[in-house]
Amino acid sequence: MATTTTALRRQIGSASDLESVVRTMKASAASAIGQYERSVAALADYARTVELGLGVCLRSADPDGSHAHTPPRHADDTTVHAVVFGSDQGLVGRFNEVVVDHAMVQLASLPAKAQVWTVGERVHARLLDAGMPPVDSFRVPGSVGLIARLVGQILLKVQVPDSESVGEPPGGTLMLFYNRPTGSGYAPVSQRLLPLDEHWQRGLARQPWPTAQRPEALGTGPQMLRAFIREHLFVSLFRASAESLASENASRLAAMQRADRNIGDLLTDLGAEFHRLRQSGIDEELFDVVAGFDAMTPQMMPRG
Repeated sequence: MATTTTALRRQIGSASDLESVVRTMKASAASAIGQYERSVAALADYARTVELGLGVCLRSADPDGSHAHTPPRHADDTTVHAVVFGSDQGLVGRFNEVVVDHAMVQLASLPAKAQVWTVGERVHARLLDAGMPPVDSFRVPGSVGLIARLVGQILLKVQVPDSESVGEPPGGTLMLFYNRPTGSGYAPVSQRLLPLDEHWQRGLARQPWPTAQRPEALGTGPQMLRAFIREHLFVSLFRASAESLASENASRLAAMQRADRNIGDLLTDLGAEFHRLRQSGIDEELFDVVAGFDAMTPQMMPRG
């Protein structure tokens, strides 16, 4: 009996320690979600500014809005560069599986074979198992301040050069796959950055300027246009990384909440079993005392 209660006491102590770790990870994930969501919200103003500037450049290059800025290409001539955002760490539920399955379906529908880069060791391993070995992998940034460095590494490694024609890089198509936060969790999304969508370009060129004073584009048109396209790439990659990190921490928070509930149930069961065994041991000792007293009572009674 002593060995059993000792083992239960040890299990209760281990479960309690694990519960403390899980709750610490819950607090960390909840805090991280906030900083990444705030960074996405702050980036929205800059993204709006970049789009306004890009619209000015597009209007300067094509005042009547009738020119198709993206020349037609043959599908078999297009090289697809794909970047898949995942996680370096586990305990995130099906976070990596969801984005890999989505990317595999989307890339399988393209006529050209994709060259894939990954952000995160876990998603890299998933793609290897799926038979789509990535060209290279990047580490997941550990904070908002490190996202800009990741974006620079992606643009350098993927090697999407400047284009002489708007939105048509000689290097081909650039696509992103990542998880985006939703009200109830996250969902996988895909985004084509290059070539620029023709309908999107026309919309930017036609949108009105927010003030009465119209801006004037300085410098040469093609150079300024390429500069704004580079900023558009930076903003899009930054937003994708931040939203992926927010989704990762949301998935980790949900996993830790489930673990916390399971550990709580386990502690309740272990505590009930411990008290049952302890009470059983006390009862056995009382029965032994009573039995011993009953056995000694005849001997203690005076003889007549």
